[in-house]
Formats: sequence, structure tokens, C-alpha cells
Amino acid sequence: MSLEQLAISTVIAAVLVASLLGGFAYLTLLERRLLARIQVRVGPNRVGPQGLLQPVADGIKLILKEELIPDKADRVVFILAPVITLVPALIILAVVPLGPPIELFGRTITLGLAPDLNVGVLYLMAVSSISVYGIVLAGWSSNNKYSMMGGIRSSAQMISYELALGLAFLGPILLAGSMSLQDIVDGQASVWYIVYQPIGFVIFLLASIAEVNRAPFDMPEAEQELTAGYHSEYSGIKFALLFMAEYDKMIAVSAIAATLFLGGYGGPLVDRYPLLGSFWLAVKVIALLFVMIWLRATLPRLRYDRLMAFGWKIMLPLALLNVALTAVGVVLLGG
Repeated sequence: MSLEQLAISTVIAAVLVASLLGGFAYLTLLERRLLARIQVRVGPNRVGPQGLLQPVADGIKLILKEELIPDKADRVVFILAPVITLVPALIILAVVPLGPPIELFGRTITLGLAPDLNVGVLYLMAVSSISVYGIVLAGWSSNNKYSMMGGIRSSAQMISYELALGLAFLGPILLAGSMSLQDIVDGQASVWYIVYQPIGFVIFLLASIAEVNRAPFDMPEAEQELTAGYHSEYSGIKFALLFMAEYDKMIAVSAIAATLFLGGYGGPLVDRYPLLGSFWLAVKVIALLFVMIWLRATLPRLRYDRLMAFGWKIMLPLALLNVALTAVGVVLLGG
């Protein structure tokens, strides 16, 4: 890699990480305001105009809050667990194309770190599976029975729903004939894959919500049962890192879903104005985030045995059926 390419990649990486960190802050505000509107109650509206500085106030509060570590906790693992949880959420978007190539100063610049990676989908699956370790280690290292139970629930839940999630990836791969996310976006130039893969899209969305431990699949937290679960003993900035990981993963899975099923950065006038591609991708991500928040506001938490039964008895068979039908369709229609 030349110095110029390294500089461009560094700038793109910095912008991407900054966007995720800023997105986390204001996604919390968006969620609280939407929950208040859906549930007909008052949301944050005191700090700054229309409550826009509420995330800043929350961040300052968490930074200044006292850091507590239980006496019998494994201190090293206890401190590292939030970092292990956050890092995959920040690096998973490396293979997602953020927009079409643009001409800048006589050179073609790709909006993304490695969108043409020929095993991009495998990279997504590998990185997403790492985050379970952070949650399990956070629960185990706390030396708290409620935290440990949350970690055990998380590992069982994420392993179960990863099967359906992995099978949901196969639909777009079969249709595009490639595991490169750039090829998958290019294959949706005329028709989005959600038209051919409605079942795959629903399975991907539900499995993704379960993977990021969001309601109604938030069993590892379940405050009515586990007093907050795996992060019960965390406070201050480490608590913030755990929630930063959750919200950044929400943004990441929304971007991946938009790329696989909703045409990625494709949209009106993108061929004439390439920078509009990033705008359309952001619109699709925000729409998917709204759906996640909407589900949290309206659906009760599932009972744990029903959560697991739903993953194994409904999601997995449907995902297998969807892959089989897609493969037959691709073969019969000649790819």
C-alpha cells in the first residue's frame, strides 16, 4: 500500500469511527424521543434546545461517575470485557461500501475501507461472532450470579440465532454470485434483493435484533429478572462502553441489512451525483433503526424458553427453506 492509499484509508477509517461514536450518542436521544412519542409520555427536553445536548450531559455524567470494581472480580478481564465488546462493533463496517467511487483531485477514491473484499460476508460473520466473548467475559468476571446468568443467556442466544443469521446471508450471496458486498450492491442496480428475499430479510432483521440483545430479545439484560444482567456491576465509562457497543452494533447491522437487501447506497440521482450514495445509505439505516426502536416500544420481552424455541423451531427451518428455494430459483432461471 502506497503512502497516499494509506492516508486515504486512515481518513476514511477516522470518519467512520467518528460517525459511529457520534451516531451512538444521538441514537440514544432518538430512541428516547421516539419511545416517548410512541408511548405518549415526555422524553428528554431540558438540556439544550429541544433536548439536543442530552447525550453530552449523559456522557459527562458517565465520565465523572465513580468507577467501581467488585473485590472478588477478575480485574483484568473485568476491565477488558467492555473493550472486547466494543471493538467488533467499530470494525465490522470495514467491508461495507459507503458510496460509489468518486473522482477527487484526478484520482478515483472508494468510499469504504475494503468494499471489494471477495470474502466480505465471511468477514462480517467472523467479526460479529466475536462480540459474544465480551458479554460472556463481562458476566463471568463480575463474580455476580445475575451477571453470570446474563452472560450464559447471551452465549446461548447468540449461538442459536447466528445459525439463522448466517443462512439469511446466503440469499443475497446466491443471487449476486459473490461474497463481495460491492458485487451484492451492484447486483441490486435494477431490483433490490428484498423483492426476491422477503423471508430472508425478515429473518436477517429478527436474528440481528437477537444478536445485539435488543428488545424483545434482551434476555441477557432482563432487569426484572437479572437486575440488568451481565453489566450489573459496571459503572462509569466501562458501563458507557458496553452500551456504546450495543448501539454501534445496531447501526452496523442496519447498514449491513441495507447493503444486502435494500440496494446499499443505490438511490435516485446517485449515478449523476455519487456523494448522494452515502445519503441514501444513511436514510435506509435510519429507517431500519426506527423499526428496531418501534419493536422495543411495542413488544413485551419473550420468555427465555420461548425465545430459544423461536430461534430453533421457527427461524432456523424458515431460513433453511429460504436458502433451498433461492438455490432452486437461481438454478432454474440460469443465475
